[in-house]
Amino acid sequence: MTTFINKFKGDGAELPPRPTNKAIALAWLGGVIAIAIVAAIADSLSATLMLGSFGASCVLVFAYPDVPFSQPRNIIFGHFISSLVGLVFVTAFGPQWWAIALAVGAAIAIMMLTRTVHPPAGSNPVIVFLTQPAWDFLLFPTLIGATILVAAALVYNNATRETNYPKYW
Repeated sequence: MTTFINKFKGDGAELPPRPTNKAIALAWLGGVIAIAIVAAIADSLSATLMLGSFGASCVLVFAYPDVPFSQPRNIIFGHFISSLVGLVFVTAFGPQWWAIALAVGAAIAIMMLTRTVHPPAGSNPVIVFLTQPAWDFLLFPTLIGATILVAAALVYNNATRETNYPKYW
């Protein structure tokens, strides 16, 4: 038991280096622009295109665009799979505490199996259980919103960085 408790102390590793001021400013601006685009398109279409998890997606896409979690396939399919799982579970079992737990676990497992893990998408089953939307939630906001976010990231990251985005599709 003591060994287990001692693990809570961590490894004592150093903090990662602080990003440069330029990197911080570019990540900030990328997040502002991407969410503004999604929100403006939603407003002009009078459609719901915004998910709370898209804010967390922006953290990855603009602050850490080179990591696997930030790649387009992970963003689009991760959000889609997680929303689909949430809808299946809430439809099959209703808004039960245990069903939401199973839905989150299933979304994680399926994203891992399909190599489309996108951590912010892990909150989509929770969003589905809280809002209990219709099945069109898969299209609006999930698929269309995630696709707009990726399009904004493609243009912005390639315009502001020397390296290519994405690393892979």
